[in-house]
Amino acid sequence: MDLIGFLKSQFLCHLIICYIFIVSGLIINTIQLFTLVLWPINKQLFRKINCRLAYCISSQLVMLLEWWSGTQCTLYTEPKDYGKYGKENAIVILNHNFEIDFLCGWNFCERFGVLGSSKVLAKKELSYVPVIGWMWYFLEIVFCSRKWEEDRETVIRGLVNLRDYPENFWFLIHCEGTRFTQQKHQISMQVAESKGLPKLKYHLLPRTKGFAVTVKCLRNVVAAVYDSTLNFKNNENPTLLGVLSGKKYHADLYVRRIPLEEVPEDEEECSRWLHKLYQEKDAFQEGYYRTGTYPGTPIVPPRRPWTLLCWLFWALLLLYPLFRLVVNMISSGSSLTLASFALVIFVGKWDS
Repeated sequence: MDLIGFLKSQFLCHLIICYIFIVSGLIINTIQLFTLVLWPINKQLFRKINCRLAYCISSQLVMLLEWWSGTQCTLYTEPKDYGKYGKENAIVILNHNFEIDFLCGWNFCERFGVLGSSKVLAKKELSYVPVIGWMWYFLEIVFCSRKWEEDRETVIRGLVNLRDYPENFWFLIHCEGTRFTQQKHQISMQVAESKGLPKLKYHLLPRTKGFAVTVKCLRNVVAAVYDSTLNFKNNENPTLLGVLSGKKYHADLYVRRIPLEEVPEDEEECSRWLHKLYQEKDAFQEGYYRTGTYPGTPIVPPRRPWTLLCWLFWALLLLYPLFRLVVNMISSGSSLTLASFALVIFVGKWDS
């Protein structure tokens, strides 16, 4: 392991990264709180400002993936569609097989300049979580409790609010609802059998109601559905801890652009369309495991420097006062302080 790789794997580096993320996130959340005064005066200005503030948070996580770990993301798509990415509103359907698939989805958004305005359908509990959850609140993210009878009106209201959004946005949705595991897959396929639906090998049964409502509410606002299927070369099993430790992964993302006009308006037909889409996604995954590649032309969208520059800005701003504090505490000679630092170092070594 080279020196840089060794440093990336150290607990102290992880601690510093977490410190920068949490403190900068809380500062940004506070600024977002003050922007609320703009809502009754100029709602669109409020939204534009919060897109950029949100970028300052989410870009730090993307920075870890594409700069810190150096993970390579190859996009497989049709060249005629490539030029449209980032220039239109879209619903992005992501498979949910890996611990970092949400991060790869954000990386996809970042490469095409829509990370700050990207939307998701998230659990209501996350809205109470500082930094990410509070950021999403100000981004008008659609929150739900996963009980459709209670969620339907809330989801519709949240989606309708996005119809006049001033920035191009991608609405990221995991139609499977939860991350793939063998146990969940077994239960899901039992449900498929009981309902007479085709079984899937690499996906869970999609939950169609949320998708159908999303399409209905955003029709004539969203131009297309981006069917996105993610996998990793050489059977890599990426983790957030691996990314934080600087481990490089090799992601392949197959994206099909489907004009929204091709998605049925009727809810039942839309449901059948989505089930058919997941059968196709399953076939793409089958082909990937067999050949190691997806259909379409492989393209590596260039990294933009803004995620790295944003992180460096916050690092320079926040590390200097931290360094001064540490120096002052050590120079004070307090036995409690020295013991605390020794404990942190010990825990870091033990964790490594």
